[in-house]
Amino acid sequence: MYNLVFANRDGEFFDYPLQAVGRVGNRFVEIMEEELTPLPESAGLVLIPGGFPVGMTGDGEFTLLKSNPYQAGPAYAVGATLPQGYTRTLLPAYHRESEKPLPLLGYAAVVAKDGRLYVAAVQTDELKKWEPRYYNTADLSQLIEKRLNKYPKNRILKHLSHCSLRYRCFTAQNIFYTRWEGGLPVSPTCNAGCLGCISKQPAECCPSPQSRLDFRPTVRELVEVGVHHLERAEEAIISFGQGCEGEPSLAADTIAGTIKTIREHTGRGTINMNSNAGYTGGIKKIAAAGLDSIRVSIISATPEIYNAYYRPRGYSLDNVKESIKICREHGVFVSLNLLTMPGLTDRVSEAENLVRLVQETGVNMIQIRNLNIDPDYLWQHLPGTGEGEELLGIPAYLKVLRDELPAVKIGNYSRAVKK
Repeated sequence: MYNLVFANRDGEFFDYPLQAVGRVGNRFVEIMEEELTPLPESAGLVLIPGGFPVGMTGDGEFTLLKSNPYQAGPAYAVGATLPQGYTRTLLPAYHRESEKPLPLLGYAAVVAKDGRLYVAAVQTDELKKWEPRYYNTADLSQLIEKRLNKYPKNRILKHLSHCSLRYRCFTAQNIFYTRWEGGLPVSPTCNAGCLGCISKQPAECCPSPQSRLDFRPTVRELVEVGVHHLERAEEAIISFGQGCEGEPSLAADTIAGTIKTIREHTGRGTINMNSNAGYTGGIKKIAAAGLDSIRVSIISATPEIYNAYYRPRGYSLDNVKESIKICREHGVFVSLNLLTMPGLTDRVSEAENLVRLVQETGVNMIQIRNLNIDPDYLWQHLPGTGEGEELLGIPAYLKVLRDELPAVKIGNYSRAVKK
């Protein structure tokens, strides 16, 4: 039996001998062994504010644990946050009365057995470049200061230094470590109003975990940072379209000019863009300028669900498909950044629709990303509840993708496609 894990108001965690359960969509479910993995060292445990944990009795009845059985006070549900390379299989099981949405985290069920913690996740990629021990090192501040002294007027470097130190953004830090994938934000505006946007949220929702870029960088500023990184970094990638900005393709002229100028200085490394791909005209201009790879954000290949999450302004899922086809025509390596939520993503209809989209457009890779959002908040905004729809479960869903799309890479993060 996997025991329920809960916390007190001080954040102390307890293992309680009540059968732990998980959640998919709005349903509480038993936990299968194949849905669990030992809690990774770099995972985190978080208390779910106002959430009372749900477990299962020996008679198979779901029950709410409101009071701490070991000391005075309430019992609070616990979730785990996962490092890159792990895909969540189940949400934590809890009941929450507050209408204020939870912070934007990718909550996964966490349980205990024989004194060891397990998380509802499967490993779907290696962790080589994204282990936390490679970041926030003792020399980071000195590296930032050295680069800012070299380019004192470069506003992008100043912005990335803020993201590195305050938000601990890995792609921002890689610019100063001069390695791997480095972020290059470019656009303060967006053509979507995503429910889970991490840089801009309405007042009635949860706070954004980071602030959005508030200026429009010049080609010169972007080239200074981009050329330095591509010429020197190991497995170098520069990526337009970061969590601290809007939609990069809205700055198509700036990005196209930057790509062309960078390639006048160096042919080394990969130039990538993370995008919703809704602005097809901008995507076409950027692809023609020499973009090497693009990662297209998508939560669903079902238009009604796609629209409910992205709330696009002036584009549709058909525009996204057209943009992908244009990129493939220009030889751009295309990945889908699939925002994954147990109970939604693993519906049979969702699997069928996504496979069809990939086959139709020629996508090269699917990157699985645990969607950071309050599950209840998401479900309030999606059409229908999915009640009665057959669920594959995330492990079986991943197998369907691998079986149906054998030529498509399944993983969690971007790769360099040029040396």
